[in-house]
Amino acid sequence: MQPAKTMKDMQTEVDTYISQFKEGYFSPLAMLARMTEELGELSREVNHYYGEKPKKSTEEEKAIEEELGDMLFVLICFANSLNIDLEEAHDRVMKKFSTRDKDRWTRIEE
Repeated sequence: MQPAKTMKDMQTEVDTYISQFKEGYFSPLAMLARMTEELGELSREVNHYYGEKPKKSTEEEKAIEEELGDMLFVLICFANSLNIDLEEAHDRVMKKFSTRDKDRWTRIEE
C-alpha cells in the first residue's frame, strides 16, 4: 500500500504533468471558467443522485467521486498557476475557522 499523498505531492504531480506541454497552465480567467464548468458537471451528478432530476437512460453514468476529482485537478492547476501553496492556504482557512468561527456552530456534546 502506498503512503498517502500530501497536497504538496499532488501539486507537484500536477505540475510535472502540465510542464510537459508547451501550452502550460491556462490563464486565471480560463482556469476559473474551467472550474465553473467542472462545478456544473458535479452539480448535475449530485442532482441526479440526490435531487429530483434522475438521469435519462441514454446518459453516461459518472460518479460524484470522478467529478470531485476533476474539480480537485482544476483547483490544483489554478493554485499552481498562481504559485499558491494549497497546504498553506488550508492552514490559514482552518485557523480562521478555529478562531473567528469557533462558537458559530453547535458542538456535539461528548
